Amino acid sequence: MVYLKTLGIKALAIGVTVFSLFGIFYNADVMNLFWISLLTTGLAFLIGDLFVLRRFGNVTASIADFPLAFLSIWLLGSLFIEASIPIATTSLMAAFFITCCEPFIHTYMIENLEEDAFEERETTPGAGELQTEFAEEFDSETLTDEKENHHDKNDDKN
Repeated sequence: MVYLKTLGIKALAIGVTVFSLFGIFYNADVMNLFWISLLTTGLAFLIGDLFVLRRFGNVTASIADFPLAFLSIWLLGSLFIEASIPIATTSLMAAFFITCCEPFIHTYMIENLEEDAFEERETTPGAGELQTEFAEEFDSETLTDEKENHHDKNDDKN
């Protein structure tokens, strides 16, 4: 159920962006814009949310979503829309707006999915998470002598 809600939120964000920008600049057919939005949503969800987010975390997935959104919108826009001006510029703007929404979608997914879904991710501890332990170093002969002395003192008390 969480996947469906996330997919719906993502489809809404991508759909509004694609319909707004391509509708304004290219006066494109609604059905073509629908297919661009749908296919971009599917690719972004499968690659960005189900693969990259689980393995690398929110920041990396949000960064990876920009080129993914740009390439998919640019390629699909080139296929579905006949334009007199380059589609790359509008695709860059659309990718930027979609990428701005992605951290919120990722946070929603992380908070509402089970912890098991994200335990595959390997993390290295940050600088504030490391601890240092200090101890005195002993020579092995010194340790053996101290143990013998300690046992002798305990035997004397008994």
